[in-house]
Amino acid sequence: MSSTIEKALQRRREAMAAEKAKQENTSTSEPAAQAAEPAYRSAKQRVKAKGPATQLEPFNIDLDRLERNGHVSLSSARKSINEEYREIKRKLLANAFGPLSSTMKNSNIIMVTSGRPEEGKTFCATNLALSIASEQDKTVLLVDADVLKPNVLNTFGLERRKGLMEYLTGEADDIAEVLYPTNVDKLKIIPAGKTHHLSTELLASQKMHETVDEFANRYPDRIVIIDTPPLIGITESAILANFAGQAVVVTEEGRSKLTDIRLSVERLNPDMAIGFVVNKVVNKDANDPGYYGYYYGQEQDTANGA
Repeated sequence: MSSTIEKALQRRREAMAAEKAKQENTSTSEPAAQAAEPAYRSAKQRVKAKGPATQLEPFNIDLDRLERNGHVSLSSARKSINEEYREIKRKLLANAFGPLSSTMKNSNIIMVTSGRPEEGKTFCATNLALSIASEQDKTVLLVDADVLKPNVLNTFGLERRKGLMEYLTGEADDIAEVLYPTNVDKLKIIPAGKTHHLSTELLASQKMHETVDEFANRYPDRIVIIDTPPLIGITESAILANFAGQAVVVTEEGRSKLTDIRLSVERLNPDMAIGFVVNKVVNKDANDPGYYGYYYGQEQDTANGA
């Protein structure tokens, strides 16, 4: 009998000890759990605040308006300007993806510029973008880096939105926040954004350098066209020339001076492939399909050159 009582008491003591240990463990873990809970809530709140990736509203380009204004047509209509820009883009694409591409850094990054203002560089940049977007196996990103006098959105008849400057200043956390799709399936646009008194420093920043490198290497089928300020008297263009593998220098027939063209070339990276487009041609020979001159290193094709 005593043995049975002793066993019952022993079981009772063991049960009480187990209960006490359980209580001690619970009280010890509660502070840690309470400390972790605010951090958990904070992380959850941050995710909720950030929300899902924002779907940018596409730019709706009025293609009929552009065609009426003399731009490249994406319809089936066969126009001389379409043929002219086909001639130009064929050489640019060959440089970007052909055998010569291995001799250039960022061969698929093309800056479009001019010696002086009002020579038609934005007209050329937008037409090139439209023409390349019609390719079956290529996509194109058009970047308005003429942050002093942006004109890409105005040329397309589009409203202003935040763009490159907002990204470089940190107002936009990610480049995707200023990279807008369009109603042209293979064309995306980064606007210039607002003006900034440190535009030269921002364009020369490591952030800009890394962004352009990402453009060049992330998508193997992508051409990036950068509309830059004129070369003469503007610091930003010379900086952007260090990022691009190719340059298209737009000249105006009867206006651009040979001295300006030479000075423009001197401000470009000597390792670039440099081409020339003669814009606003008067009495152009209808049988001449192109007006694009090509220059690389010490070699120059002057058959159609400026």
